[in-house]
Amino acid sequence: MITLNNLYTTQTPVENSEIFTPLFQSQKLKIESIRSWLKTPGEIYDQTENEWVVLLIGEASLQINEQRLNMRAGDYCFIPRHTKHQVLSTSSDALWLGVFSS
Repeated sequence: MITLNNLYTTQTPVENSEIFTPLFQSQKLKIESIRSWLKTPGEIYDQTENEWVVLLIGEASLQINEQRLNMRAGDYCFIPRHTKHQVLSTSSDALWLGVFSS
């Protein structure tokens, strides 16, 4: 049976946290919804997968190596594996869709 879900009905995180919700996963591909509300910088990531991320709702500031990206709804970027990156801050309603591939 096919299950219908909705990206926009996910739980809202408490301040200075993120909620990662797996939407799909196979051996080489993972898709997550990410709810963020960060007033202070989050974790520094150095992942083994490539990541393509789109900000669906809200605003965010993202540091990728030495480059700072100020993002708004609709903005997306590709982050190659083993590229250090960090979410510096987000609006309280930030919703991302992350696609990870090995």
